[in-house]
Amino acid sequence: MITLDDFESLAKSRRSVRNFRPDPLPPELLDRLIDIARWAPSGYNLQPTHFVVVTDPSVKARLVPACLKQRQIAEAPAVVVITGDRRVAENNFQDMMAMEKSLGSIDETYERLLRKIMPLVFGQGPLGLSWLAKATAAPILGLFTPTPSIPAVFKRFWLTKQTMLCAMTLMLAASSAGLATLPMEGFDERRVRRVLGIPRSQIVPVVIAIGYAGETDLGLKKSRLPLERFIHRNGW
Repeated sequence: MITLDDFESLAKSRRSVRNFRPDPLPPELLDRLIDIARWAPSGYNLQPTHFVVVTDPSVKARLVPACLKQRQIAEAPAVVVITGDRRVAENNFQDMMAMEKSLGSIDETYERLLRKIMPLVFGQGPLGLSWLAKATAAPILGLFTPTPSIPAVFKRFWLTKQTMLCAMTLMLAASSAGLATLPMEGFDERRVRRVLGIPRSQIVPVVIAIGYAGETDLGLKKSRLPLERFIHRNGW
């Protein structure tokens, strides 16, 4: 079993790089890293995260302008575009429930609860009228009782949280395999979707370049401000 010291070393040594060697990545290694990433925690176990793997140089070349001409897109042997499915409840809920039941992971009481709350939490109704009602009611309800953010109202926010858990797991897994990564937020989402044929039902929160670090990036240290600047004990 991995020790805390091992994981601490891994987490502290992972850093974004700016230069990649052209060495290709074995496809089976890339698939293994993505398979590891998809085991990250997922709200309601709905698993909304998709991974668009780009290794074709011609496709990467078309992706460069959509990513604000960041050369690492073309330079890295692989680029993983992470997306989140806006229709994840409709697409995955029934399959997820069948899988959980076959494994004995949920009992009938919890199943009934999930089937009851899923339309309330994710349903947006015809023409989005249900979404509008929830968006209006949530702040008012919050005045009287603790009210969580509702995915139907804050779909992009919810999906971004889910997908970034997978993104971080992917980058840590890549580090453990001796690879370097560069997460990018600077891109035109609409153009990225167009280049890769990603449907509008998907959001694109992050693009990750993956490969072997260039010589100038080897041995570079990562810095962090002091812990006490950010930790708040028993309250802010």
